[in-house]
Amino acid sequence: MDYTSRMGGKALGARLRRLSETIDRDATRAYATAGTRFEQRWFGTLNQLAINGPMTVSELAAALRITHVSVSQARQSLEKNGLIASQDDDADARRRYLALTGAGTRLIRRLQPLWRAMEAAALEVNAEADDAIAALDRLDEALARRSLFDRIMQRLGNEETNS
Repeated sequence: MDYTSRMGGKALGARLRRLSETIDRDATRAYATAGTRFEQRWFGTLNQLAINGPMTVSELAAALRITHVSVSQARQSLEKNGLIASQDDDADARRRYLALTGAGTRLIRRLQPLWRAMEAAALEVNAEADDAIAALDRLDEALARRSLFDRIMQRLGNEETNS
């Protein structure tokens, strides 16, 4: 039994990182096998732009529930690779919209069969893991009710009180 399995809930973050890395590594292999250079971190941004049309970094961060910094990093990489472009907002000069380029739209179209296969495989794994998504939903809800940080600080306060 490996470290994160042996530690159980005490190694929750390490276990989630390991699982994320495993999934990302397999997805990267699938993209390479399909002859496409694709970074897994691009998916959420590209998918949202394909579904919703042009969006701001803030709108993407809110939709994906990730940090503004994470979206900005993906944006830089996607722009560098010619898959999205920034557009000025006529109503607010401080705001810029991100939109798919022709190359981005073509890439999404080309990846649709692979993404359908990935979705089917993910559903299979989820079913085999007895609905891991439901457990992740419960974890998400627990952290939304009270952050891990708040829980840690409470315990540190309790230790100081009991010392």
